[in-house]
Amino acid sequence: MTTYPRLAQVVLDSTDCRRLAEFYRGLLGLAYRPGDEPPPEGQPDPRGEDWLVLRGDGGLELAFQQEPELRPTTWPSHEVPMQAHLDTVVGTVEELAEVHGRALSLGARELMDRTDDPDEPLWVLADPDGHPFCVMVG
Repeated sequence: MTTYPRLAQVVLDSTDCRRLAEFYRGLLGLAYRPGDEPPPEGQPDPRGEDWLVLRGDGGLELAFQQEPELRPTTWPSHEVPMQAHLDTVVGTVEELAEVHGRALSLGARELMDRTDDPDEPLWVLADPDGHPFCVMVG
């Protein structure tokens, strides 16, 4: 019998783990793994300076690993390639607009607007650390 590993989580490097975790918590409605919640205001945040995990329904885990420096992708230019990105799906064009607005209010920036595509309307956005992600109707 062949044993296959289970994909446990997707990990994003960040220069500020807490900021990036809060971005995705607000965007995707995920919750912190017990013990990873933000400390009370004014208290030290040692976990936020190292490694944090968010969890969602169905076993989804998104983790954040502290890095001192990152070179964000320059996509669609290939100078610094994308290497990986997250795809997210909503049910309607109205929901696409809602999530787009929320992402921008949380600190995302637009990389591409393909909302006029009749087969697959989508936005390509970048999170506060420059990681690309797509929001599409599917």
